[in-house]
Amino acid sequence: MKLLRIVPDVTTFGFMSFRRVSFPLSAILSVISVAAFFMISMNFGIDFTGGTLIEMQARQGKADISIVREAASDLAVGEVEVQEFGTAGGVSIRFGLQPGGEKGQQQVMERVKSMFEKDYEFRRVEVVGPRVSGELVQSGTLGVVLSIVAVLIYLWFRFEWQFAVGAVIATLHDLVLTIGFFAITQIEFNMTSIAAILTIVGYSLNDTVVVFDRIRELLRRYKTMPAAELLDLSINSTLSRTLMTSVATSLALVALVIYGGAVIKSFSWAMIFGVVIGTYSSIFIAAPVLIYLGVRNAGEAEQIEESDTSLTTPKS
Repeated sequence: MKLLRIVPDVTTFGFMSFRRVSFPLSAILSVISVAAFFMISMNFGIDFTGGTLIEMQARQGKADISIVREAASDLAVGEVEVQEFGTAGGVSIRFGLQPGGEKGQQQVMERVKSMFEKDYEFRRVEVVGPRVSGELVQSGTLGVVLSIVAVLIYLWFRFEWQFAVGAVIATLHDLVLTIGFFAITQIEFNMTSIAAILTIVGYSLNDTVVVFDRIRELLRRYKTMPAAELLDLSINSTLSRTLMTSVATSLALVALVIYGGAVIKSFSWAMIFGVVIGTYSSIFIAAPVLIYLGVRNAGEAEQIEESDTSLTTPKS
């Protein structure tokens, strides 16, 4: 069992001392991410750009989706989406807009027809628009904003306002860096990528709340401990749980990257990045922010007040 331990049972790392490095580093990475989004943009998939839809029906028996997907991928036309539809033997192939305009689209359709016309009957061939409309993007953005506001209110009531603000800062940090990750790596951004971003938000918040729970518990237990020392103690006491969760999740995601195929490639890579960033932000962003927001226990506040009073009171 000891071989499975990533960190010792008791650790005394001084995480708060790294805030003078983690804050500037995160600020620089956030600026780079925003610049990459506007200057490079993201590699939007069919869901955002539209493309061509071809629906086929197997002439005999049931369609073998894996063979169709492999053959369609060999066309080298970018993202190809293959799935079953309708009755047994029905297959739909969807690929993105091709360079060369209408002529380029027509050439790809001819290649698809020549590849599958022996075993499949073509029922429908047409150019389709993006599935993610402007209205859906607006609704999705509004949903994310409202969810963050709801978390802010929940944490405000459960803890204190400083905890709520710290959690939101860490979550926005993760969102911005994830968008930058897509822009810089040019991994295709599609519907599964949106699912990955929403999952990252939930993972990051869960990790942060676990640390915050321990901070609140220790605030009540140690009345006179300085804020930085108490935050270090809180993070160290949850470090094993945090790292074990991150490693276990990452191992599952690595398996998806290796064996999951191209369909969930963007989801898998984004989640691996999100797990790393979410773990980092809960330790080096969310908790240290509490120091600057003035979170301190009553005992420490009283000590500082008494110290200030003794310095300002004239000697008799």
